[in-house]
Amino acid sequence: MAKLKGSGQIVKTASRIDIRRIAKANLLELGILRNGSGGLGAILRSQATPGCIEGVRVAPLQIHPDDRGFFEEVCRLGQDLAQSFAAAKNVQFSAALSYPGTVKAIHYHLRQTDLWTPVLGQFQVMLYDLRIDSATFGQTNTCYTGVLRPLQILIPPGVGHGYKVLGTESALLVYATDQFYDPSDEGRLPWNDADICYDWETQRK
Repeated sequence: MAKLKGSGQIVKTASRIDIRRIAKANLLELGILRNGSGGLGAILRSQATPGCIEGVRVAPLQIHPDDRGFFEEVCRLGQDLAQSFAAAKNVQFSAALSYPGTVKAIHYHLRQTDLWTPVLGQFQVMLYDLRIDSATFGQTNTCYTGVLRPLQILIPPGVGHGYKVLGTESALLVYATDQFYDPSDEGRLPWNDADICYDWETQRK
């Protein structure tokens, strides 16, 4: 694993890998691989997908439709992907409605864990491992999820994340965090960061 230089700006190893350092809190140190491979990375369809970022977890959700609409259980604290949330003192639930074509990215947290549940519309979720000491540092994941593929996503601290709303309908994301919102814990990167080089374009194949 690469080690930081005293200046904290650029790290070089024998394999000539450069790291752009962006944040540090206690033992967590975040950075971006310079001139990364970009693209979509591994497409997550389940927890067993090869290339899944360390600590990211994905689980299917059950939608129960009937003639009135549908019911979907978001989470039970202390169970499944929300298991660790039972010990948190300041759990917060929030909702974000986004219009078609909206891109919200790239955010990261130094302490906060997110549990995302897309409940309406379709999302293209991007994830990027910013944790320099992680076994999957610099890797990218993409998850297509929403009413057509109901999945829940656990995003640990230090994993950059964001999404694009797909299709022609607005999309609703309901999410839990294991801390109350704290602006000092949130970091932001440009949606089109040149080193991460994530592919937000509609795929033409």
